[in-house]
Amino acid sequence: MVRWKRTADNAGLTKLVEQINGTGYGLTLGIHTRIDETIAHVVDRAHVGNLYVNRNIVGAVVGVQPFGGEGLSGTGPKAGGPLYLLRLLSTCPQDAMRTAMQLTAGAGTEVDTDARRALLAPFDALTEWARQQSPELAALCERLAAASATGATATLPGPTGERNTYTLLPREAVLCVAADPADWLRQLAAVLAVGSVAVVQENPAIEAVLRGLPAAVQSRVRVVGSTDEAAFDAVLHHGDSDHLRAICEGLARRAGPIVGVQGLPHGGEGLALERLLIERSLSVNTAAAGGNASLMTIG
Repeated sequence: MVRWKRTADNAGLTKLVEQINGTGYGLTLGIHTRIDETIAHVVDRAHVGNLYVNRNIVGAVVGVQPFGGEGLSGTGPKAGGPLYLLRLLSTCPQDAMRTAMQLTAGAGTEVDTDARRALLAPFDALTEWARQQSPELAALCERLAAASATGATATLPGPTGERNTYTLLPREAVLCVAADPADWLRQLAAVLAVGSVAVVQENPAIEAVLRGLPAAVQSRVRVVGSTDEAAFDAVLHHGDSDHLRAICEGLARRAGPIVGVQGLPHGGEGLALERLLIERSLSVNTAAAGGNASLMTIG
């Protein structure tokens, strides 16, 4: 347990959360406070898979607190979460993630939020550009838009006196590996459809395409000289199996968390958006934080 000295600007708390994030581990985090602003401050900054407020941090229940960490504490789907089953399937519809979210929480899923719209502004710019330049890419963007659940928050069922929510957020950066600029644009569409940043190694053909894209799109692309030291937490690859194997071998030698790779053939559009997202669960003991206002509506 760690205590911090409260200040008006929460500088001490911010520094503490940054130090925790800096360890690279992010399984669970617990906080005890009755101040809503403090709770929001930590939730917005902590890179952890499960965050508990005013309660113990053990005993996660399947379907109530889907369990799994981030970074060095886990990179796959949460046990007991709506995306877990998708990883066990060899193939599934592109909109399976959105369907799974709706089945999990039904009307309790909040998808269309101001934060989501801001997150997807570069994707909207790419879609509009594609409508003028590439009908095929525009069609893919339409499918990805219908499939994406990034930024969605679902309120999960749970015991009285407790509020459990589950949120999907974009991974920080996705490495895009493709020799063909058309394949790279497909990858870029998927990355922007979840609100992430695309990382691409210097390539004259791809950089020429990049310069012709809207400024909002260019702002979400990072060109690097070498991928050896570049920061990314997922990979999209279009190409043959030999090159994919070489990419995977190189990633295995990197220090840090395991990086998931999606390998597709040239022209492949079966991009699994759920693999470009992270899942976070928040469990709040509402009784300890001033009561559960929703109980007052029960007649």
